[in-house]
Amino acid sequence: MSLLIISASPRVKINSNTDKILNEFKKGYDKGGNTSKIVYLANRKNWDNIRRKFYNSKNVLIGIPLYFECIPGIMVEFLETLDKKKDNTRLGFILHGGFPEASQFRCGEEYLRNLASMLGCKYCGTLIRGGTFGVSFMKGKYQEKLVYPFYEMGLLYGKYNYFRKDIVNKFALREYYSKTHIFLDNFVNPFRKVVFSLFSLTLGCHSRLSTKPY
Repeated sequence: MSLLIISASPRVKINSNTDKILNEFKKGYDKGGNTSKIVYLANRKNWDNIRRKFYNSKNVLIGIPLYFECIPGIMVEFLETLDKKKDNTRLGFILHGGFPEASQFRCGEEYLRNLASMLGCKYCGTLIRGGTFGVSFMKGKYQEKLVYPFYEMGLLYGKYNYFRKDIVNKFALREYYSKTHIFLDNFVNPFRKVVFSLFSLTLGCHSRLSTKPY
């Protein structure tokens, strides 16, 4: 089975969490004897080619980073250029973001279910994963540990050709933080701010993280 994977991230590859996730998913998918190709909406010059591939593909997956509960504007802009398909194309999604609770993604999940229908495609499910903000910041074995679960999901998607709901729900981890988890999170938050402040210096940020320039 051949799969077209569309990255909806507006970031360049080197800084894209979505790119790291999709490449790991692709490894798993291809491991089962399938073939796949990743294309990037961030490269606007390639949109005509991506549209052609979308129209000619019967099996498509879109990887989407969620920014404060909003899908990327570049994805919306691209979708507005598409015509509705009539060949019963299978369409699945990977939806990820920094928020750790799966509940933060449920609204987006429902939107994507409707989006598949609006595009004339058969909905094949949405793989949800929170807590992915730091994927591109991690290096070596730390990054591998964060993205490896997507390799396993790629294997399963290649096997079933859709995201099974029971597997997706387990993969999403916690739906809501427990009261204990919230308490512990609030407790370590001051230490986390110090770590983020120090880490921001390595990225060339010399202003306070609480600065509001606009």
